[in-house]
Amino acid sequence: MYTFTEENYLKAIHFLSQGSEKGATTNAIAERLETKAASVSDMLKKLSDKDLLIYKKYQGVKLTAKGKEIAIKTVRKHRLWEVFLVDKLGFGWEEVHEVAEQLEHIQSVKLTDRLDSYLGNPKYDPHGDPIPDDAGNFPKRTETTLEECETNSEVIIRGVKDTSPEFLRYLEKLGIGLGAKLMVEEKEEFDGSMRVKINSTSETSLSAAVCTNLFVKQL
Repeated sequence: MYTFTEENYLKAIHFLSQGSEKGATTNAIAERLETKAASVSDMLKKLSDKDLLIYKKYQGVKLTAKGKEIAIKTVRKHRLWEVFLVDKLGFGWEEVHEVAEQLEHIQSVKLTDRLDSYLGNPKYDPHGDPIPDDAGNFPKRTETTLEECETNSEVIIRGVKDTSPEFLRYLEKLGIGLGAKLMVEEKEEFDGSMRVKINSTSETSLSAAVCTNLFVKQL
């Protein structure tokens, strides 16, 4: 059994370490968890003593196999609960993250497996993030981002990079959600902004920042 705080640290380190050979820095962990660097250092020592990570002062932090397993299980529970909250309880995709942060710490393996089965073994959460299976394997992403698409490209929204409530509410206002179809009608060379048609009806302009944060699949 591990505390909520310990699981949150392991999950944060898992995300920050992806694509980095050096691992996660103390400052990056502190920023992600909104805490002080001194508090992070204390917790890293505790997790190191439990053989959950490899920590050397002034160097990057990496998870051990055991630490990574716990982190991925926590991610799995979080994303399954997000699916449940949206699909079964009618929560908006901008609402579910904070609730799932609480539910992800439930330790029952039987509950997690039954939840997965009840939901039909979903591969992606409401934001399009991949859900690892019970062995810790993530489905492979084949999407690109909207910013990489050219004029006259027709795409379908598969996920978002930015899962902040502000960004998700903005997309809702535009009528853009998972499964929405976009036609790129114009792309500005100057700033990367785009003029798009949404679901063959409404038209709008999207900034480069928005295009960067949308995962799409070309049709």
